[in-house]
Amino acid sequence: MPVKQLTEFLEEAGVEYMCLSHPPAFTAQQLAHHVKIAGDRVVKTVIIELDGKMAMLVMPATWRVRWDRLSRVLDTDFVDLADEQEFQDRFPECEVGAMPPFGNLFGMTVYCAEVLTEQPELAFAAGTHTESIHMKTADFLQLVHPMVINQGFTRPGAQKPAWLTKGRQRPEATEEKTVSRLAGY
Repeated sequence: MPVKQLTEFLEEAGVEYMCLSHPPAFTAQQLAHHVKIAGDRVVKTVIIELDGKMAMLVMPATWRVRWDRLSRVLDTDFVDLADEQEFQDRFPECEVGAMPPFGNLFGMTVYCAEVLTEQPELAFAAGTHTESIHMKTADFLQLVHPMVINQGFTRPGAQKPAWLTKGRQRPEATEEKTVSRLAGY
């Protein structure tokens, strides 16, 4: 059964939505496969820690987070993937990894990839791995009021940064080694 808090919220708002049952989907891309819609229309919900506070990042299932860019666009020195054990109590009716993208219902700021706002409809986990909700993107945006950002993500097929290729180090790691060698002169 979908998260009661979410369905009550949608009913009260008077928005149209559809709930579908499907085989277990433990990733947003699996959900896209099971409900047979493009991954760009399926929402991936990522819980992040942003300067010591939990926040929700929503993006297309097929996209990846670019942590360096996300840190810049959110103007913070610290943004990281939150530990599931630290946030699972915030989503009491939800299965871990199946949180719907309504962070506002759970006391979290929601950051949304701009590319999602260009889709006519969205699908997302309804609090379980076997049910999803499908609704108009305009309704989602009106109900959640996310902060829409256009950086911090990488689209499918995009080239990985040079430091991620095999055998190379992240630029910051190289600088740290140089600084530590100089510090010990």
